[in-house]
Amino acid sequence: MSERAAATRPTSRHSRPGRRALVAADLSALRGPVSGVVELPHRLVWAPSPAGRFDLDDPFDRIRLYEIVLREAVQQAELRTWLDADLLAVLWPQLYLPRGVRQAWEAVHPGLAAVVAA
Repeated sequence: MSERAAATRPTSRHSRPGRRALVAADLSALRGPVSGVVELPHRLVWAPSPAGRFDLDDPFDRIRLYEIVLREAVQQAELRTWLDADLLAVLWPQLYLPRGVRQAWEAVHPGLAAVVAA
């Protein structure tokens, strides 16, 4: 394997090759919306509107928004703006996430892993 390939090879904490997963240091700081319609910025959803619009009262939309934010966020402010700690804990077992994202969050917040195991 070349040196370059080894340097960009995903590790257990990557959201995608070459980019580490961003994890909130404190779940209590996550106070995003829990209901209503929200629109994620283009930086998080790379598709024209209405693809970035989510109805948080719809279970599918709610899960999709959380998957996108957990995978695409690069700033703590994005996590705080769009995620809610209580809702994250409820949705955690249902979220389809890259292994690196799930492992990174569960390493910092073991309570999330416990929710999955329960």
